[in-house]
Amino acid sequence: MVYPAKLTPEAIFQAALDLLEGGGDGALNMRALAERLSVRPSSLYRHYPDRAALVAALEDHAALALHGALREASRDLPPGEALGAAAHAYLDYARAHPHLYGLMLAPRAPAPAGPGPGKDLWNHVLHLVGAVTGQPDDTGAAVAYWAFLHGYVQLERSGGFGLSGPRGGFERGLDALIRGLSPVLP
Repeated sequence: MVYPAKLTPEAIFQAALDLLEGGGDGALNMRALAERLSVRPSSLYRHYPDRAALVAALEDHAALALHGALREASRDLPPGEALGAAAHAYLDYARAHPHLYGLMLAPRAPAPAGPGPGKDLWNHVLHLVGAVTGQPDDTGAAVAYWAFLHGYVQLERSGGFGLSGPRGGFERGLDALIRGLSPVLP
C-alpha cells in the first residue's frame, strides 16, 4: 500500500490521466483513482480538493498538448499551409486522445477566459488565422476555423458520416475555408 506521505500530485495526475484515457470521463472518479493508487479516497484530497480540480488539471494538460501539436505542425510554414497543417494536427490529436479532447471541449456554461493553457491555445489559433486573413485579432475567422474543426471531429466521432465516410469532405472544407479567409489566395 502506498503511504499518503509518498503520494504526490504528479502520481495522482498520472493515474487520473490513465483512467480517463482508458475509460473516458465515466471511469474517472475519486474512488477508482484511490483504488488504483492503493490509498484511501480521503488521501487524494490533500493534493486535489475535489474532482473538479483534477478535471481542470487534465483540461489544462489537454490544452497544452493540443497547443504543442498545432505549434509543431505549423512551424516555419507559410500562413495558408500552416493553417492547414494545424488543422490536420488538431484532427490527429482528437483521434489519438478522444477522452482528453472530449473533456477539454465538453459543454459548459460560458465564462470569461482567464490566463492559462486554454487561452494560450486560443491565442495560437487566433495568430494562425490572423496570418491568413491579414487581421491579427480576427476572432470571427478564428471561430469559423475552430467550429469547422470541432464540427468535423464531432461528426466523425458520432458516426455522422455514415458508412460511406466523409469522402474527402475534410480536405474540401478546409481548402474552401482557408481560401475564403485569405484576401490574396485565389
